Amino acid sequence: MTDGRQRRRLTATVTDLDVGRQRALLVGVSLPDIDVEWAERSLEELELLTETAGSAPVEVVLLRRHSPEPSTFIGPGQLDELIGLTKSLDIDVVVFDNDLTPGQQRNLQRRFECDVVDRVAVILDIFAQHATSREGMLQVELALLEYHLPRLRGKGTELSRLGGGIGTRFGGGETKLETDRRRILDRIAKLRRELADLESTRDTQAKARRRAGLPLVALVGYTNAGKSSLMNRLTDAHVLERDQLFSTLGSTVRQLRLPSGTEALLSDTVGFVQRLPHQLVEAFRSTLDQIADADLVLHVVDASDPDLETHVAAVRNVLAEIPGAAEIPDILVLNKQDLADEVALRRLVNVHPDAVVTSARTGHGTRLLGERIEEFIDGQSVELRLVLPYDRGDLLAALHRDGRVVKTEAVDDGIAVTARVRPSTTHRYAAYAG
Repeated sequence: MTDGRQRRRLTATVTDLDVGRQRALLVGVSLPDIDVEWAERSLEELELLTETAGSAPVEVVLLRRHSPEPSTFIGPGQLDELIGLTKSLDIDVVVFDNDLTPGQQRNLQRRFECDVVDRVAVILDIFAQHATSREGMLQVELALLEYHLPRLRGKGTELSRLGGGIGTRFGGGETKLETDRRRILDRIAKLRRELADLESTRDTQAKARRRAGLPLVALVGYTNAGKSSLMNRLTDAHVLERDQLFSTLGSTVRQLRLPSGTEALLSDTVGFVQRLPHQLVEAFRSTLDQIADADLVLHVVDASDPDLETHVAAVRNVLAEIPGAAEIPDILVLNKQDLADEVALRRLVNVHPDAVVTSARTGHGTRLLGERIEEFIDGQSVELRLVLPYDRGDLLAALHRDGRVVKTEAVDDGIAVTARVRPSTTHRYAAYAG
């Protein structure tokens, strides 16, 4: 760090640039309330985000300031230096790790004479590229419109000149920005209505699942922690797996058969990230709210990630924004055991003794995880003693689905069964109480 500035040239990225990729300069600003080490780690994550968005980070600069400059966020001297850097490196887009106001973004864009975006725009851009379901695309378009609306000025000349890089996607696959503010507001209202209709449909499906009496287990975690891989390992669901940030945006629910034969439902949803943009939290509110309907949360983390504790805190911060989600019992799952350093992993287990160590790739620990899920379900269940007629094999099969059959014994009147089931399903068997 010299004169409040730290630079890091990404030479490997420069030599491997694909034709047509934007060349990006990444800029972070460490303020008095931001720890320098935290700012450095955040910039490293911004590199991954920028690459995922399709641009090539060429150089990273970390600046220090006592306070943001109201008009340009950084000081005049720092700005002049960065302008020279963008010209010498032939930069196409300057990406700030800090949130920029619409005015700051416009002023910086004018001075740099190239595209200027912030971390929020990068994450929104990734979501726009990865959304595939109808609901996901509507949610992302809503978030993009709400982000860009205050940045439109006049006929949008500042934005309409942009090419096909970060910050230029506007939802639903559109490449041209809508500049009429009234039409954007109308579109936002329409998107909210469509999402409300989809939420109503999902609520109906959720009620049907609750009537079926199956417990719901929700996978949550930092992006790229291996949630989808773990879901595939546990349920043979064939959910998309990519070693890439935000490869899963929609919500997927699959049937989970536990070691004793008990059945549950397992849901996977969007991964979290530090400072997940509030536009996305709001747009994905109905999807994220499904977590609050869960009986148990599996908090999946990448055990090989040196920043694990920061990521755990980031996930818990997002959960705290979802009413009721933070109170749901959870199991910490230290995934990617096959990639983790053994000494570091032992240290993690000492810090988190109740965690389950797994590898979705090899299957290590997944049976133990199933047993822990089953233990929890058992703890939430009640014991029934029933006598089922011999010709009601369907009831015995239903007991296996609804809970766990502890013991069966043939008696004169039928089959005496001891079983543990969820309280919501006991009414189905009341007529056969022994």
